[in-house]
Amino acid sequence: QVQLEESGGGSVQAGESLRLWCEVSGYTYENYCLAWFRQTPGNKREGVAGVDNERDSSFYAESAKGRFTISRGNAKNRFYLQMNSLKPEDTAMYYCAASGPRFGCTLNDWQYIYWGQGTQVTVSS
Repeated sequence: QVQLEESGGGSVQAGESLRLWCEVSGYTYENYCLAWFRQTPGNKREGVAGVDNERDSSFYAESAKGRFTISRGNAKNRFYLQMNSLKPEDTAMYYCAASGPRFGCTLNDWQYIYWGQGTQVTVSS
């Protein structure tokens, strides 16, 4: 059974940093898309950052470029989201996700079939 679990959320002041991580079990993520999404109550889920493992490249939402970095662990059972210069509008529940085998990755949530339960990030001004 594929399982994903996020950790690392918390409450910080604007301008500070957090690092989230996602533990993955049940599969290796080579040839998978990996991504981070976020959601606030009443709003649609928003893609933040992703990795295309087949192409070994990363991609970001415009709101995250220059501030957030997604990376993969060497053991291939963990990936990260480093969030710097956090803003109050970054406050959300953050979810890690994996696509299953495929080629061509985006931040469209329909590409992702495995999801963690979320970790809360709260940024105060």
